[in-house]
Amino acid sequence: MSRVVVVGGGLAGLSAACRLLGAGHQVTVVEREPVPGGRAGVLHRDGFTFDPGPSVLTMRDLIADALRAVGTELDDVLPMRRLDPAYRASFADGSTIRVRAGRDAMRAEIAETCGSVDAAAFDDFVEWLRRLYRVEMPHFIDRNFDSPLGLLSDPVAAARLVRLGGFGRLGPAVRRFFRDPRLHKLFSFQALYAGLSPESALALYAVITYMDSVEGVWYPEGGMHAVPLALAAAIEKAGGELSLGSSVEEVLRRGDGRVAGVALAGGQRIAADAVVCTLDLPVAYRRLLPDLPAPRRLRTARYSPSAVVWHVGAKGRPGPEIGHHNIHFGDEWAGAFRALLEEKTLMPDPSRLVTVPSVSDDSVAPPGSTAMFVLEPVPNLSADLDWRREAGPMRDRLHVFLQQHGYPSEVVAEELVTPADWETQGMEAGTPFALAHTFAQTGPFRPANHDRRVPGMFFAGSATVPGVGVPMVLISGKLAAERVDAYLGAA
Repeated sequence: MSRVVVVGGGLAGLSAACRLLGAGHQVTVVEREPVPGGRAGVLHRDGFTFDPGPSVLTMRDLIADALRAVGTELDDVLPMRRLDPAYRASFADGSTIRVRAGRDAMRAEIAETCGSVDAAAFDDFVEWLRRLYRVEMPHFIDRNFDSPLGLLSDPVAAARLVRLGGFGRLGPAVRRFFRDPRLHKLFSFQALYAGLSPESALALYAVITYMDSVEGVWYPEGGMHAVPLALAAAIEKAGGELSLGSSVEEVLRRGDGRVAGVALAGGQRIAADAVVCTLDLPVAYRRLLPDLPAPRRLRTARYSPSAVVWHVGAKGRPGPEIGHHNIHFGDEWAGAFRALLEEKTLMPDPSRLVTVPSVSDDSVAPPGSTAMFVLEPVPNLSADLDWRREAGPMRDRLHVFLQQHGYPSEVVAEELVTPADWETQGMEAGTPFALAHTFAQTGPFRPANHDRRVPGMFFAGSATVPGVGVPMVLISGKLAAERVDAYLGAA
């Protein structure tokens, strides 16, 4: 039986571990924190529980598939419910649109807020999203490519994607369906997840809109950290090992360059036939493969903007209008993206996300209190911003913002996370969103999940294929596991 070490117990690593165990390999997951989860960890402050990483869960079937690989059913170990609304969107003119669960409910919401013409267009929009998704997922996302020529291996699928306008731009594609500019924002802001503006993001990234606006947003009981806890428990139940509170210092190699295992910070060595590394790729090369220059794609990579996240525990409860996820769109749109992405300055009129899990889960805050965070997109560390100076004023602006928009604002617990903090956590350029999804960093052009110079070394996570976001990193774990399985099968 082959032995595989997975470096990092985040969602990508746990997904890979499930698949590898299901394929019959011995698996050890090494995680530097005392709990599994990686970026999807947990933060406790004065009786409040915060999700310090991802907060929007879509495509829960990908979690179900990983669990099923080790003989566990999702509903048995990870109860969750679909959020309705998935988002409450507030606009500068004072209006609100809720992203409702289900096509009929969302069409009715659009009819009420934007009119019958846009409501009728919604059905065509959903059908376009579904068709994009059905082409992209099996042919371009959930697939390993050995070279860009792999795009030509299924010319029919590629031609369908071209006909659907997947290589056009997202902003114009959305505008072709809807007249109301609020819907343009609501159905294209997801470009930021890809590190781009709606005007520059490829229309194929409308699949992100499909994932949260059509398939739905879910909330696991106990918060997002419940996801890695469930995966980790299923791994141990299936015979896998978790080494928590352990840090990998070196990837061991044989004389012919093949992977031989890992060395931990305390001196312990774990022999392995293959290693799956989920550290941010530039960090992985610097720390674990210091004798190898990073691949050219990585050395010349363009990184996504970052974000400031202010976790807040406050006295009082929000009003009934406050949702679980609340998007506050600024009046400025093109100029805000230009400032963020081109000028690399703070947005003059920022759009912000406020997530309030305590409206769905009483366990994350003391009685009569609110647990929430507010997120503002900001430039990554390539910008000329000193976060030692900027952090205080940013915190004060966010506090005023919460007061102005009806959120409880008597702060009793808090944690402010800036790009400098993301960098300290091991994220290149101080961004949790990794490489931007430009065309040159998409699909087979994204840094590969293997390195032929180190046979037996594979990668998973947001910096490699297929990209950023909970669904993508779960798939990245699956793709890395497929690489390992093929490598060990051929050995």
